[in-house]
Parts: sequence; C-alpha cells; structure tokens
Amino acid sequence: MKDRILRRLLFASLIATPSLLLVAQQPATTDPQPPPSQSTPAPSPPAPPAAAAPPPRQAGAPGQPLQPNPDGTYTIRRNARLVFLDVVVTDAKNNVVRDLTKSDFKVTEANEPQEILNFQETGSHLPDPNAVINSTQDLDRLAPNAPVNIVLLDEFNTRFEDMAFARYSLKKYLEKQPDKLLTPTMLVAVDIQKFTVLTDYTQDKQKVLDALDHHFVAYPWQAHNGAWIGERYGIAFGTLMRVAEAVIGHPGHKNMIWIGRGFPPLNFANQPIDTENRVNSIVQQCVNMLRDARVTLYTIDPAGVMVDPGIYGAAAAFNDPFGGNYQFNKLATATGGKALYGRNDVDAEIGTSIRDGSSFYTLTYRPSNTTMDPRKFRRIKIVLDRPGLTATTREGYYLQGGPAPVNPQKPSRRLAFDLVSAGDSTMVYDSVPFTVQPVPNEPDTYFVTVDAKGLVWTYATEGKPRHANLVAMTATFDKKGKELKRDAKTYEVTAPPNVAPTGRIELGTRLKVKIDHDPKAIRARFVVRVSQTGRMGTADLILGQPATAPPVASVPAPAATSTDPVPPPAASNPQP
Repeated sequence: MKDRILRRLLFASLIATPSLLLVAQQPATTDPQPPPSQSTPAPSPPAPPAAAAPPPRQAGAPGQPLQPNPDGTYTIRRNARLVFLDVVVTDAKNNVVRDLTKSDFKVTEANEPQEILNFQETGSHLPDPNAVINSTQDLDRLAPNAPVNIVLLDEFNTRFEDMAFARYSLKKYLEKQPDKLLTPTMLVAVDIQKFTVLTDYTQDKQKVLDALDHHFVAYPWQAHNGAWIGERYGIAFGTLMRVAEAVIGHPGHKNMIWIGRGFPPLNFANQPIDTENRVNSIVQQCVNMLRDARVTLYTIDPAGVMVDPGIYGAAAAFNDPFGGNYQFNKLATATGGKALYGRNDVDAEIGTSIRDGSSFYTLTYRPSNTTMDPRKFRRIKIVLDRPGLTATTREGYYLQGGPAPVNPQKPSRRLAFDLVSAGDSTMVYDSVPFTVQPVPNEPDTYFVTVDAKGLVWTYATEGKPRHANLVAMTATFDKKGKELKRDAKTYEVTAPPNVAPTGRIELGTRLKVKIDHDPKAIRARFVVRVSQTGRMGTADLILGQPATAPPVASVPAPAATSTDPVPPPAASNPQP
C-alpha cells in the first residue's frame, strides 16, 4: 500500500498526503570543516547541460554583503551556462560516422547560430583498457567521464510473453560480445512492486548474464487491469526521474535502453480536464531531468512486427506503437535517442542502441540568447557540412529554476518522492560525496561527514550569514530487504564568521545522525540531499560493520570538539 501511495504522488488525480516520511527541523549543531590542506581533488563534473541558476542572490562588490533593493527585497539573477550536446552521426545506411571535425558542425539554438567552444571526437572517454569496472565506485574512480549503458527491463507495462522475448533477445546480444564489455553496463528491472538493480555498472559480460538468469519475473496482472493505469503511468515517470537523480553525479554520457512498452493505453478524452496537462508537465520535467543528467533514452518495443490492439489498446495499432495516448517514443527523440519498434530482431535493436551510446561527438557552446523566459522552448538544430549525413541529438530545452525550498513542517510531495526513492533503492546516488562513521561509545549513532564538493553555500545578507541546507534521511532494513523504519531531518549549517560573505568557499560539514535501534535491522541506508541543488548521495551500511563504499578523494577527519570527540576515520566510506 505504501508503494502504491508513493507512485500516486506523481500522477493520480487523488494524491495521497505526504505522510510518507517525517521531516523534522534539526538545530544547526554541525561542524563546518575547513578545506583540506593536502588532498587529491576528484575530477570536477561538467556544468549541467543546460541553462541553470547559479548564485541565489545578486552579489555586491567582492567582500561586501549583498545590497537589498529599495523595497527591501533581493534580486535573483540566473545566468545561462554551457550547453552540452552528445551527437550521433550516421550515414544513409545507418552506419556511424566517426571521422568528422569541429568545422563540420554548425549549431543553432532558437534559429540563432552558436559558437562551438569545445569539441570531442567519438570514443574520447572510453575506459582505459586496463581498468576493471565492477561498480559505480569503480566507475567514478577509474573512468569518471566514461559513457555507460543502463539497460532497463519494463516489466509493468509489458506482457509476460513479450518480456520473455526481450530477455531472450538481450541474452542473444550479450552472448556475441567479448567477455569484457567495452562500455560499463548496469541492468535494472522495474515491475509494479519494486525497482531492482540486478547488477551495478560492470564490464563483466558473464555477471550481466548471470543476473539476468537469476532474475525471477512475476506475471504483471496489473497490466491487464484498467484500475492500475494511474500507477503504471506513475511508475514510468518515477523510474525516469529516479534514474536521472541517481546518475547525475557521474559526468559521463549515459545511454538508457528502455526495453518495454513504457506507458499504458489511456484516452485522455475520458479523464478530468487537467489530467493531460499534468502528464504533459511531468513529461517536460522528465525530459529536463534526463537532459541535466546527460541521459539519452532509447526505447525498444519487444512486441515485434504485429501489435494486437486488443492487448495493448487501439492506439498501439494506429498513432503510437508504444501503446499510450501520449507517445512514449517522443521522450526518446526529445533526449536525442531513438524509438525502435516494428521489428522482430530485438537483439539487433539493442546492439544499435549500445553502439550509438559509445559513438557520439560532444559539442559545447554558451547560448547567445540571454533572455530568461521559461515558457520559450529553445530548439536546437545541427547542420553538417558533409551531405548525406544525419546528426541526432536532443531537440532542445526549457529554462528552469532550482529546486523549491524545503519546508520542514510541510514537506512537498516531490521531496518525499525523491527521498523515499533514494532510500528504498539499491542504486548508488553519487552526486553528494560523504562518509559514514560510528560515533564512539554512542550505540546506533553515526557521524555523516559531507564533503565540500557536494555543498552549496548561500551568500550572506544583512540579516543572515552564509549557510547550507541539507536533508538527511536514514532507512533500516531486515534480512529479507523489508524496510523497518524511515526518518529524515533538515539541517541548516552556518559558515564560520571569518569566511567571505560572497564568492566560492570550500567547506564540508559533519552531521550527527542517530538510528532507532531495532534488533531485526541488518542494513541501513543513509541519504543526504542538498537543498540548494536538489542533488543526493547515498551510502549503505551493514550494521555492526564499517560502511561499504570504497574510498576515493579522502575527506579529512573533522576537528574534535569538547562535546563530540572524533578520532581519525579508520574506515571512512565516502560516496564517489
């Protein structure tokens, strides 16, 4: 019932109240950390591939507090940032073209020519042949800019026999590949009840095949019941969102291969008048999130050449091969991917998607149009000087602001969904690096040390010093993976008075988190969300043992205080 309420947070017209988690205000008792004196910085991710909002308020002169407007308010400014385009170029026979140069590309945005600032050839960031990647942590440590594949099995909108054919086709494709896959690959399965990571990023082909063989697929009876249409729409949107939020911390390109039907059939003419508007709004939100996470979506329909309208709905035979009244395949083309359907060689379609995911050029430009109208769609077009070639990239973007403020008394449904999705998932969220360490002599209490790279500090104003806002959530699970308890708190961390009131500062912080003792609990998941950016990190802890994520750039031990002595972390556990 809890999972069903969660899915309705995104779609159903009768939305459940946000009582899914308790968010309580936590006093600012954390310790801001000074920047490390000697450490090797982790690779910096590129700017989000679209316009975004940097400083929250207009800054005055360097070193001076912000100046209010005559009416006492502060001006919020948003600046256009770099736009990243991953472009696949094919010839008339759909073969990938790999020998183009920067001068072969011409880019326009909203019909205005753009100057290409950076250009990267195909295959520029493939992992080192000597690297061995078998986890998200390995990926971020050994190949932080490498492209990856995320293969997702849609088991909630796809008939059992079609899903069986999809699994057969995926195995058929994998068996033809070398033992060490060129591109790190993650395998995910989603059904009505759960979101399951069958295998984390790996280059081990046999590991993916074994995960596929050991995955039990339940019969999706809800796919035949019209009462579950709202949940199935919610699962589709929620899956896209949670994947985007989990992988945005990895700056490399992500190729998401969605094998399944995507949306159920739904005639909006028979729905409340605002239902289609809700769906269109969430569609745009999904496209923006996939864009910001640098995800290209490929949709593969395993139903084959003939689609029975009696099975997938009349729309499947006429206007939408993927079944829904809103065309699911539009999501693919909007992100620069493709919709592949109407063929029985699904293994070849999978191969085409994976090929494109490792054969893209990357172009970077700064938009010449500085207007900030969020209603205007900025359409992107690429023209190639060489005739007979086709360039495929995302269609464009809308400007959007940052995440909404967190209200501790009335947490938003979106905040609840984000935190619960991260908490009950086994997918690694790597946007906010932090360590988890038991507090000596305090059972069930942990120091959560958030690295400076994950924090955003506001500018000082007349009435308030610089601060950072966080939400920390913990969830505990029994040996069968059942969630036992979930708790979340908000934190406001104030920067030391000696830091500059404006400009960039490198400060981490330490939170003290206590878990309610439960003898049945064997695993705990920690989730940290930065309110200024909406980005999240996760760490999993086997209770009674050190946290399990391997270290990357080390986080210095926080300074000891008279009340909270902190020894050097013998087994720190930062998320990469």
